[in-house]
Amino acid sequence: MVANRPGDRGFVTAEAAVVLPALVLFVMALMWALLAASAQIQCVDAARAGARAAARQDPPDAVEAMARRAAPDGAAVTVGREGDLVRVTVVAHPPGPDVLPLELRSTAVALAEETVGVGA
Repeated sequence: MVANRPGDRGFVTAEAAVVLPALVLFVMALMWALLAASAQIQCVDAARAGARAAARQDPPDAVEAMARRAAPDGAAVTVGREGDLVRVTVVAHPPGPDVLPLELRSTAVALAEETVGVGA
């Protein structure tokens, strides 16, 4: 049997006052990381969709619009061509406060369809 000592009163309250804010901060950081991971997946999907559209010879405005629809809000979409390859790059910032200078980026490359089978 443990006897109550007069010096131990309020010790648990002080521990809780220190631990609870740290726990809330950890949960908020975890939620921000999940939102950033979700935005990165959206960037990958947007770059792939744009590269497929560009490989089909869709008009550049349609390619950019398709990539923007799949990208996170405020993302920058760049469409380019290098020889037989089309390249779509999507750059975005994660949602939430801009505490960390984090940039989400994804690039997709596809072979233009008019070049498939040419020269074989």
